[in-house]
Formats: sequence, structure tokens, C-alpha cells
Amino acid sequence: MSGRAVSARQLLSGNEAVALSARCQGFALGTGYPGTPSSEILERFSALGGRAQWAPNEKVALEVGLGAAFAGARVLVTMKHVGLNVAADVLFTAAYTGVSGALVIVSADDPGMASSQNEQDNRRYAVAAGVPMLEPSDSQSCYDLLATAAEMSERWALPVLLRMTTRICHSKTIVRPERRLDAAPPPHFERDIGARVMVPANARPAHRRLCDKLASISEWAPSSGLTIEHGADRTLGIVASGVSVVHALEAAPQASILELRLTHPLPLEVIRRFSESVGRCQVVEEGDPYLVEQLRAAGIKVEDKPAMYRFGELDAERVGRIVARDTSPEPVPPRGKPPELCKGCPHRSVFEALAQRDLIVSGDIGCYTLAALPPLSAMDTCVCMGASITVGLGLRHVLPPHQARRVVSVIGDSTFVHSGLTGLAEMVYNRPSTGHVVVIVDNGTTAMTGMQEHPGTGRKLDHSPTAKLDLAAVARAMGVERVVEVNPTTDRERFERELDEMLDRELTGVLIARRPCLLAAAAIRRYEQALARCDAKGEPE
Repeated sequence: MSGRAVSARQLLSGNEAVALSARCQGFALGTGYPGTPSSEILERFSALGGRAQWAPNEKVALEVGLGAAFAGARVLVTMKHVGLNVAADVLFTAAYTGVSGALVIVSADDPGMASSQNEQDNRRYAVAAGVPMLEPSDSQSCYDLLATAAEMSERWALPVLLRMTTRICHSKTIVRPERRLDAAPPPHFERDIGARVMVPANARPAHRRLCDKLASISEWAPSSGLTIEHGADRTLGIVASGVSVVHALEAAPQASILELRLTHPLPLEVIRRFSESVGRCQVVEEGDPYLVEQLRAAGIKVEDKPAMYRFGELDAERVGRIVARDTSPEPVPPRGKPPELCKGCPHRSVFEALAQRDLIVSGDIGCYTLAALPPLSAMDTCVCMGASITVGLGLRHVLPPHQARRVVSVIGDSTFVHSGLTGLAEMVYNRPSTGHVVVIVDNGTTAMTGMQEHPGTGRKLDHSPTAKLDLAAVARAMGVERVVEVNPTTDRERFERELDEMLDRELTGVLIARRPCLLAAAAIRRYEQALARCDAKGEPE
């Protein structure tokens, strides 16, 4: 499929369209960390025959992608919005080093927090890091803009940010996959120490080169075809990007709408002419007033949305209210069924034991976060991936001893690999006087984002076998005083006994509560049976 057009019309989600485009444009590698709403991109890319892999976390994924792009390959790196926080250390310097191939980074933002701990607006990252940013408005533009991003990355030797949102990722529209790039040359590494080794003497001129590249993109922007004007009525003009374009077309079909697909650097003179050509110019955007701030700073007269529309997703009804300057209270949406742990979930017995002991539970990101809700109400903090261990340690360090002894950290297996290892090192290195206890709830999968694999499962993205990270052995090697593995469902008594002993003895302990997720158990058995048959034959199956 690489390098060839696929002509048949298809009904695809934005994630599927990005994956298909990456395959058609000859991307050599896709890497990332699963996170809603981005997870399906790499899964579909793999299903289409592309080389895709899950990394332990987003920073690792972007570093691997950058290395491949240093060798001239076309590379796709995917993550949800908070994942870019983890990868930001790489992103900012990668803008200085540049790339030899094409490096496209998908940031899937989550306005309304359908499955996230915040609704940060990652358009800010493009400005802060100094990288170009494209925003699709439907699945067709997802397909097209991935190719554009690759072209821009190769032309200006820069990483390019493709910013998507939940609605774009998951909504399906018709795609005509006819766009394709010329075939990429075979990967090849050429030494360029001055460009890739970011000591200060090299970084200073690299910063100037980056600014020159962005200025060049700004000059190219007006002729790029990345601004599209809809409608002809000049009474009302709307400037929008992403899914807001679709909502504006539905809410105000009579208006002139300027669709921005390149949102950093912005085609300011195109927007200025549009603003001056209409009677009233309204910016419609989800989240932060990013466009408004940029345009007003450039002296372009535009209207902002009322502050009440800064939160949550937009839809056609809300956009209609914005255009009408309606600030009356919005209808209260009907309450849905609160989320809860699955019936029979192995995490239930763990959190029931913690709740019965009235412990202070420092929690983490995963489906087990639902244990914070009634009836369990057995989690006291949840900040970000891996913070359960380190926040718990902070509590242990400062609380009076009788309270400090009650602090327990709970983290999932995938999350532990993602960002719990450094927390464990901290626990051993800066040991609280009362010790500390970490419970790893190991259900054998990355459950909350769709049952993806991770280094602790022994299977790759496509579920084929690979080396397995032994969590217990890692904890022992790092110097944890006591490490125990137990099935919390079939041997709950032992789980509770080990927990009590670790707490009473004031030692550093890791208690691994291991039982497969009920929803993944059947698939895991199939993978293990296939591996056993493969081993019996002595050859790959």
C-alpha cells in the first residue's frame, strides 16, 4: 500500500483516516502510548500493515520517532493531550535539532474531558515549542493534512504538530484517499553534529534557524491552500478551525466562514483581509481563546466568545448561541449513569481492603481511578500518570507518624511502566522514616484505553510475543525491602495479611495484586495458547 493511492470512498473516523494516510504516504514507523481519544490510530496503522509499536510512555515514543526521523524516515508519533506534557522535553529541543525525514506528532485533545483529568489546550504547545501546527475539521482533512504535515516536515526539516480533538478522532465522515506523496528515500544516517548535539554553542544558532524557518512558513502560508472560505454573505464572518468549522457551518449557514487548517504560524494577512471584508467577525473555537489572542495581538479586530463557552465541547447549538451573543444559562444536561468498576473486577477486592482499613490512598490514572467514587470512595488523590507513588511519599514525609503509616500508593501495571519506575527509585533513595507501601494492581493490560499491550504483558502492539518486563524482579533490583505477588480475588486473605504486615513493619514494600482484567482475560488466553502452540512447533505461528 505504501506510496499508492487508495481510490475507493470509505467511511472513516479521524483516527482511521490518519492511519490510512500514514500507510499510503509511506510512513516507516508509528509509535506512541495509548490514550483516549488517540489510541485507534496506531492500532489501525498496524492492521493496515504498517510498523506500529507501543512505547512505555510518550517521551520514549517521541525520542524513538525523532531518532527514526534523523535517519530520513517518515514517522508518526501519537498521544493524547496530557501525553504531550510527558513528551514536551523532547519536543522543545527537537524543534532546534530539526529532522532529516518527516516527523508528525498527533496530539489528541479532549475538550469536555470525556476521559481525561484536564482539558488543556495543546495549541499553546505549538507556539511555545516553535513548531508548525495543522488542525483538521473532518476525516477527509485528517487524511489530507497528514500528507501536508509530512511535506512541511520534510521541506522545513521540522517536527509538525497535527492537533486533533475527541470529536474529530471518533466521528466518521466520507474519505476519498487520493492524496499521496512521492516515495520516501530509503532511511540513511548522515552525521551532523552541529545540528543534533544541543550543547549551548550549537543550540544558539539552532534557535535562530528555527525562527527563520517559522518566518519562511509564514510567507508560504497565504498560498498554501490551508485557508478555505465558505459562504458569501459579508454581514457576519466567522473564523474557526478544527471541529468548530463544522459546527459553524451548521449553526450559521448564511455566514462567511474562514476555515484555518494551519494554526501556527497563522496566515495573519489572510485573516486580516477577511476580517476587514465582513461587517462583524466572530472567532469560534473550543477551549482557550488561542485564536482571539493571536489575532488581537496582530491588530485584527475580532470578537471573542463569552467566557461561559470556554469550557467543554462546542456543538451547533452552542455555536449558535455564541453567534447570537446569548449568555443566558445553558440547559443542564441530563445526568448519566455514573461510571463504576466492572462487576467482578479484580480491583474491587483491593480497594475494599483499603477502604475497610481507612487508609490514605494516593491513586493514579487508570480504570481503578473509579474506586474514588461511591460506594468504595477509596482513593484520596489522583493527579497524573505515576504520581501515586511520589505524592504518597510526600504525604509520608510530612504527616505525623500515626497518619503517615496509613498512606498507601496504588498504581496500575501499564502506568507503573509508564512513569512509576522513577517513583520507586525515589522511594528507595529518599526512604520515609515510616517506610512506604506501593500496591501495583496488575490486570495484564492497559484496560481503560482499550486493552492495549505494554512492556509488562510480554506482547507487542499486534499481540505477538516479545520480552516481558518482570515487575517484581525490577522492584527487588531497585532495592525495595519486600516484594510480594498475590491474586487478590482468589487469595484475598493473603493479600490483606501481606498489606497489614507491610504497613505494621514500616518497610518499603511493593504488593503486586495480579489478576487479568475480566474483559481481556479471554483474549489473553488466546494469545498464550497461540504462543504455546508456537513453542511446541518450534517455529512462529
